[in-house]
Amino acid sequence: MQATHFDKTLRTFQRRQPFRPFSVRFVSGEVVDVDHPEAVVVRAGVGVYVAPDGTPTLFDHESVSEVVAASGRGRPRGPGREG
Repeated sequence: MQATHFDKTLRTFQRRQPFRPFSVRFVSGEVVDVDHPEAVVVRAGVGVYVAPDGTPTLFDHESVSEVVAASGRGRPRGPGREG
């Protein structure tokens, strides 16, 4: 995903009113389910997701395959976590 598209897409999902959960799907097949608008920070093609337990997940625009409306599959997961 291009850096500018990555930033714009994440911000669009993050700022929806009312907020609705969304998922960030990685090229690796892992998924992060974002359940709060302040759980993600994005800048210049780099993102940080902070899970409810405080665990951060760093990712960049090249590692993301798509951002989609959350499927409600379960708890948030990130790269390197079992799910």
